[in-house]
Amino acid sequence: MFSSTFTVLVALAAFAQDAIAACNRTALLEFADAYVFAHENGQVSYLENIADNFTYVENNKTHEITSGIFDNAFIIDHRHTISDTVECATYTELIITRNVSGSSTPHVIGTQIRHNPTDMSCYLIDLLVSSPGSWLFNATQTLYWVNREKWPLIDEAKRDTRETLKAAADAYLDMWSNKSAVDAVPWGTPCARLEGSAYTGNGGPNDSCKPGIPTNNNQAPNSHRRYVIDESYGSIDVMCIFEHLANAPDSHEFRLENGKLRYIHTITLANSAVVHP
Repeated sequence: MFSSTFTVLVALAAFAQDAIAACNRTALLEFADAYVFAHENGQVSYLENIADNFTYVENNKTHEITSGIFDNAFIIDHRHTISDTVECATYTELIITRNVSGSSTPHVIGTQIRHNPTDMSCYLIDLLVSSPGSWLFNATQTLYWVNREKWPLIDEAKRDTRETLKAAADAYLDMWSNKSAVDAVPWGTPCARLEGSAYTGNGGPNDSCKPGIPTNNNQAPNSHRRYVIDESYGSIDVMCIFEHLANAPDSHEFRLENGKLRYIHTITLANSAVVHP
């Protein structure tokens, strides 16, 4: 049913769980910086310390990295990165409206990067590249809403645990296939969801993430979930497959504050012309 990509992903995820070791946060962030620099210059040669078993996955399909999105040099309008020293991984959100020549090249990109904790070599770059035609896509509008949000570091004493963050994300993603999941979601007020470029709030104290949540709870599940969790930002990104949307590649990033949902960012590679809320 699915690409052989996911056999690779499952194997790599199992490897990461088995290879528990101290993961260097500084090295994680330095590689994420190099990844962004490669986009800014259209050159994958800026990526160093690549593992022998390296895999590049773009929109849930395995490619040669030289045939992917790195064939253009972009101006990065927005960049946000979280890091996970347990999974030895990062997640980076990029919003792009133009390339270095000034031509319009709108993209919103979400990327999970995974490393071998023993030597910090990168063994997986797993990214979603949304562009015009994707679900509710408008990079300029997405940038507008993102720039109105604040995602500061959370005081250590107020941080939610990894378990809390993962439970919140899983409950949310379970709503399509489990009627009781909605009651397990830690809804916050205010809370705003950025779904493609559509925003459920206006920056007010009563903003809610509930508008548009699924009312049909008998749909196919959101499967093949891959997690990056950063307690310091109260953030978890989950990449998955929306099986009920023709197996659309998807990313949901959540921010929790005081145990409650505050922000949700989604990237869904479904065709806006055929998908209905």
